[in-house]
Amino acid sequence: MTAGNYTIQNPLVKYNLYEVSPLSAVVCFETKTETPVTITVLGKTKEANISHTFPKAKKHVLPVVGLYSNYANKVEIRAYRGESNVITIDVPDVYNGENPVYHMHTTPEYLQDNVIMVSPAGLQLSSAFDYAGDARWHMNVACVFDIKRLKNGNLIMGTHRLLKMPYYMSGLYEISPCGKVYKEFRLPGGYHHDEFEMEDGNLLVLTDDLESDTVEDMCVLIDRNTGEILKTWDYKKFLNPETVSHSGSWSEEDWFHNNAVWYDKNTNSLTFSGRHIDSMVNIDFDSGELNWIIGDPAGWPQDMVDKYFFKPIGSNFGWQYEQHANVITPNGDVMCFDNHHYGCKQVDRDTKNLAAKDNYSRGVRYRINTKDMTIEQVWEYGKDLGAEFFSPYICNVEYYNEGHYMVHSGGIAYNKDGGVSEALGAFEPMLGGSLESITMEICDNKPMMRLHAKGNYYRAEKMKLYGENEVLELGEGEILGELGVTKEFETQIPAEYNGELLPDKYAARIEEEIDRFTFHATFERGQVVMLMLEQGEESHGYYISTTAVPQLAMCCGSFLESDERVTKTNVNKVGLKGEYDIRVIVEDKKYDTGIKIRC
Repeated sequence: MTAGNYTIQNPLVKYNLYEVSPLSAVVCFETKTETPVTITVLGKTKEANISHTFPKAKKHVLPVVGLYSNYANKVEIRAYRGESNVITIDVPDVYNGENPVYHMHTTPEYLQDNVIMVSPAGLQLSSAFDYAGDARWHMNVACVFDIKRLKNGNLIMGTHRLLKMPYYMSGLYEISPCGKVYKEFRLPGGYHHDEFEMEDGNLLVLTDDLESDTVEDMCVLIDRNTGEILKTWDYKKFLNPETVSHSGSWSEEDWFHNNAVWYDKNTNSLTFSGRHIDSMVNIDFDSGELNWIIGDPAGWPQDMVDKYFFKPIGSNFGWQYEQHANVITPNGDVMCFDNHHYGCKQVDRDTKNLAAKDNYSRGVRYRINTKDMTIEQVWEYGKDLGAEFFSPYICNVEYYNEGHYMVHSGGIAYNKDGGVSEALGAFEPMLGGSLESITMEICDNKPMMRLHAKGNYYRAEKMKLYGENEVLELGEGEILGELGVTKEFETQIPAEYNGELLPDKYAARIEEEIDRFTFHATFERGQVVMLMLEQGEESHGYYISTTAVPQLAMCCGSFLESDERVTKTNVNKVGLKGEYDIRVIVEDKKYDTGIKIRC
């Protein structure tokens, strides 16, 4: 697409050009001389205008973001000290008649042209809201977990390509707010929860070892330009999963449940948030050796407590439980969202457990002294709000300046009777309940913004829709890195094969992509099922679980099915070569699907 012979008075307008950002457009035209151009989406009020000035050029291919849903948007195009034009871009109702916001309490003077961007934790998709609570940006695909702005102005977010249930994605997208994907970073262990841009542009990414029996206990550093993995941290090398103290949601497989990574250049260290050990853990970036642990020491080995844990000092101190989103402030303090789920360690559940209706969540800031190994609580917000601000999962805090913070309680849930839910919000809609999110900005302990939204949202971020150096680069995007070899089931299931097709009652279908395929089907609970790829004497087997498993953590329920019999089995093409027949073992019979996959 080029600017062609279009002019400011007669521009080419492409609404939702990349088909994933339906509150955006791209306009194209030429000017006779090189000139900067300012695009302004005219708001419903003057204070709601969203503008950006692009660098001087003759050919202009300009992203337009900040359009309203279900509205005839007026967009001004103005050349520097030159002509202007106002065009109309009609946008359909992208929310299907629903208002995603209950209310927004703030002022245009405070929020200005910033938006509050929220990312999925359930059926709702990413959106961004202005000071009036109007949606000004939206994604129509489930790109999940935290959305951050990179130094070059692009956004980074998880892909919408599910690698493994419940929410392990193929990797990350570097993407323009108007939906143009510049890079897809694929990882052998996929992506979950969080990422962090280093000063040199390389990316810290939370991932898994898909060959391991555990999950959410690995971090990698990837090269921004090539996708190559430069460094790997395996948490089992600095913590023993068999001796860590357990949170109320601990499981043997998900023993750490890392939901955040933060690099502190002042100490050259990484801080991870381990939800299932109720602890924030700091390690040396180079050696990977453990430096310290912030958390309730109950249940930990005494030698670990003596060496790595802090002793509380001062008044009004409280430990965090099943926390999310740790942040290191410029002076070295440690902040997080204290979900306070259960309000105690697993070893104390019998005597100290807090029911959801009696619980609270909060943002909290701790001051640590690593010489004396003391810890002091210097700020909190949310405790006094009680159960109405309680989120047993997800959420985040943001540090803007001294005394100026965001606290996002994104996992509020109510059961079908209107009471505070004991279940994680991702499951509550299936049980007839409802979900909410409350995002607060606090300045000198005074609430300056309160966004009350429908649904649960993983995290919230405040940003401008246009990056400081926003440009739209045309051309093909890059696919960097590669997926890993999909783990196979080690035991062969004996089954009779007679060439019969898999019965229609299983509703089987294949969704194929360039680097993998997904087998969708519906089976009854408890059936023994295996997906087979066969090529002559070569065969590969992938076990399909039909056993209902209690989920103690569900930081993103976007891919959960309301019918628990529905299965999704993803197989990467890495390690496979040639053409394979796809067959399915159900109990003691092997069926054909009539489908071949070429790898």
